[in-house]
Amino acid sequence: MKFIISVFFLFLTTFAMVNAQSFAYKTLLKGVYDSDFPVIYPDNDSLIGKAVLLDTREKREFEVSHLENAKWVGYETFDLEVMKTIPKDQVVIVYCSIGARSQEIGKKLQSAGYTQVYNLYGGIFHWVNEGKPVHNQNGATNAIHPYSKTWGIWLTRGVKQY
Repeated sequence: MKFIISVFFLFLTTFAMVNAQSFAYKTLLKGVYDSDFPVIYPDNDSLIGKAVLLDTREKREFEVSHLENAKWVGYETFDLEVMKTIPKDQVVIVYCSIGARSQEIGKKLQSAGYTQVYNLYGGIFHWVNEGKPVHNQNGATNAIHPYSKTWGIWLTRGVKQY
């Protein structure tokens, strides 16, 4: 009987830890995101499949891995000139590690007249945690740049590569 009770409490503790991180991550995102800026979830394959994907992380993060067919536009070095060939009514999805930097780039795109701009909910971290694929110049990879060791706590899948 003690064994059954021990296993039960182990299960509850593990369940609570997994859900606590999820709750903590959701709370973090709620504090970072503006409520009026649209987000798109990783499971929205139909919209993601027809969108232009813009990676707003730094170049070294992008080189480790990125969403397939994403275009690197950066954050500190972002210039609207990179958008000159993209129609203003094109679906555009911006992303970064968790969505803070990408939301700021998304606001710049909206101010420039882009009408269908979405922030990828949870960024590339949530994407990877959901089991979605990432790529580098050689194809599919398990590597992910966690931005820093502090931010890396939000990555529960993939191989962290600094």
